[in-house]
Amino acid sequence: MIVILKETACEQQIQALRNTLTAQGIKLHESKGEQSHIIGLIGDTKSLDIDSLRADPAVEDVRRVSEPYKKANRKFHPADSVVDCSGVLVGGGHFAVMAGPCSVESEAQITEVANAVKASGAAILRGGAFKPRTSPYSFQGLRADGLELLRHARTQTKQPIVTEIMNTEHLHLFEDVDIIQVGARNMQNFELLKELGKIDKPILLKRGLSATLEEFVMSAEYIMAGGNEKVMLCERGIRTFETSMRNTLDISAVPMLKKMSHLPVIIDPSHAAGLSWMVEPLAMAAIAAGADGLMIEVHNDPAHALSDGAQSLTPAQFDELMKKVTTLVPIFGKTLETL
Repeated sequence: MIVILKETACEQQIQALRNTLTAQGIKLHESKGEQSHIIGLIGDTKSLDIDSLRADPAVEDVRRVSEPYKKANRKFHPADSVVDCSGVLVGGGHFAVMAGPCSVESEAQITEVANAVKASGAAILRGGAFKPRTSPYSFQGLRADGLELLRHARTQTKQPIVTEIMNTEHLHLFEDVDIIQVGARNMQNFELLKELGKIDKPILLKRGLSATLEEFVMSAEYIMAGGNEKVMLCERGIRTFETSMRNTLDISAVPMLKKMSHLPVIIDPSHAAGLSWMVEPLAMAAIAAGADGLMIEVHNDPAHALSDGAQSLTPAQFDELMKKVTTLVPIFGKTLETL
């Protein structure tokens, strides 16, 4: 349920309303914009008398929210959320590009790629230290050593870093990571999501391979319900009947998620197709559809990459892509974040 306050309501009237609601065991989630002030009611609101609420001197209108997600709901928070990723803003008109290798392989590799993508305009460095792989015989990442190499690259480029966490046991290793990524396979790892809700750090949540958009947003709700509202949604392709590419990028998810939620939406065209030559057109489509950022895999030697070389751009290819991104982003009313 949401309560829309009158523009003329004074603070004394609003506080009296807050007291009345909290006395009934209702949790409040307030969103104040330039022209609106909304109080979202979280909890068992069935016993509340809507007519009595509407009669309150501070209240303009009362509406019930049928969707199971509340804090992530656009109705609770009409304005776009802006997530501050160690100085790089994402959402609310701020567009950010995250780029780097699928896996951190060595100090020389991550340092070279980090410097290259920063020079081309990427504001955030991505890199995998813990790698969930379909085969147990595939490269699983450098793990804690990979995190240390990412941090070393950050000291040189000053880029915030984003990397994937696998389970709650590794949380202590991520204390100095700027953005924690939850991979597609862990989208519904609810125990992990609950723990991430307890920390004050941006979370990049990837959509599961077969998840509906409501299931996707409900996973974000798990994190937000724990108190951490710094969540970004990442569409990375879904599993369909098509076999000519790795996954199918659901570009329609961007406007639909924007309607459903106020959270920033990121597109990962690299995992979506699994083919490097498709990354650019999918990235352009994402910008046009209203995405708030891109996540691009870049490797200095894709042919010899230890994971996902086929979908990785070379630094030169990424530089050409960023020239087009730099031109296109302002056309759709957003500002490209740079360092």
